[in-house]
Amino acid sequence: MQSEVLIQTLTEQTRVIINQLESLRNEDLNTLTWRENPTSWNILECIEHINRYGDFYLPEIASKIKISNTNADTVFKSGWLGSYFAKSMAPKEKLNKMATFKDKNPLNAQLNQTVIDTCINQQMELLDLLQQSRFISLNKVKINVSISKFIKLKLGDTFQFFINHIRRHLVQIENTKAKSKPTALS
Repeated sequence: MQSEVLIQTLTEQTRVIINQLESLRNEDLNTLTWRENPTSWNILECIEHINRYGDFYLPEIASKIKISNTNADTVFKSGWLGSYFAKSMAPKEKLNKMATFKDKNPLNAQLNQTVIDTCINQQMELLDLLQQSRFISLNKVKINVSISKFIKLKLGDTFQFFINHIRRHLVQIENTKAKSKPTALS
């Protein structure tokens, strides 16, 4: 895939994410904290989960971009593991449940609407990092993953994985929001 096309696609996806998050600012606290059952996340917990991953990946990406002395590639070729991770996170019509690490699990955390602002700020930072990545190699720059310091993914794969993870949870948020609103009887 052309590197520029990938960056542009990811940039557009991030802008859509920001718009979705902005719309959540209009929701009342009851909607944002409604949960289907005691072990399911509410909307604020989904956003906090996204934030916790952002707290890891955004500084990791920023530091690798800052120290990179590579040149931009015309073509990005996904690695087999990076491709697998990115595809596994891609939003699907029926989301399969995935276990999350304890430090990334916000269940029953005391949260308020500020988590939405934090997430929007993280997405703005992500847009900036995507722009900076236009000038370095998406293939040669490697990013540590949150599950193991021994696994590194290409920058292009990391962006895809990270953004797909956010998009996946925004589908979860939309599903939760739809369930929280009583439907009018016809």
